[in-house]
Amino acid sequence: MNIKAILTDIEGTTTDIDFVHRVLFPYAYDHLADYLRAHAQDRAVQAILTQARDELHDPEADLETLIGAFRGWIEQDLKLTPLKALQGLIWVQGYQQGDFRGHLYEDAHRLLQQWHRQGIDLYVFSSGSVQAQQLIFGYSEYGDLTPLLRGYFDTTTGPKREAESYRAIVARIGCDAEQILFLSDIAAELDAARQAGMHTRLVARAEPPLAATHELVTRFDDISL
Repeated sequence: MNIKAILTDIEGTTTDIDFVHRVLFPYAYDHLADYLRAHAQDRAVQAILTQARDELHDPEADLETLIGAFRGWIEQDLKLTPLKALQGLIWVQGYQQGDFRGHLYEDAHRLLQQWHRQGIDLYVFSSGSVQAQQLIFGYSEYGDLTPLLRGYFDTTTGPKREAESYRAIVARIGCDAEQILFLSDIAAELDAARQAGMHTRLVARAEPPLAATHELVTRFDDISL
């Protein structure tokens, strides 16, 4: 392989999925009502509320209705753009107040630094908003790691299980698809990336799948370029 860029997922790949589901999601759920009531007139929040009304097909939905909708979407773990954007804003508050730090696996932190030193461009593709991605790396347990990363992609680029999303990322990165390696713990995402021409690695940190159609690694140390 002649790898010039690495694209990585976050949940379950660079970051323990428990951090997202046991720390970030509950924090957003618990704080969203107060946050929306306090910031409903902010331009960024107004844009999110408009998107939420579009999702509900109810242009007249009031703030309390929207609060209920956001809570329901979190409970269902839906990957909706307005929800992800709102969660990102709430997490800014949490990170800045020191309520938590972004989790990264030690091997992910070490190898991202190594690949950066080797001149490989590093990118992130997550269902979480770009802002949420930047927060995890910017307020990580290892300090600010955003200088390691060249760019971020989220659901505004497209669904993570559709090849067209990865073709759009290839165009944005600006090198050939076969020069990009995508890392994820979700086989369906890797399938889509491979359809777009990328190399893939299935990062199985817990129980390896019984059958894998992508080269499997348990740690970033196992990834050979």
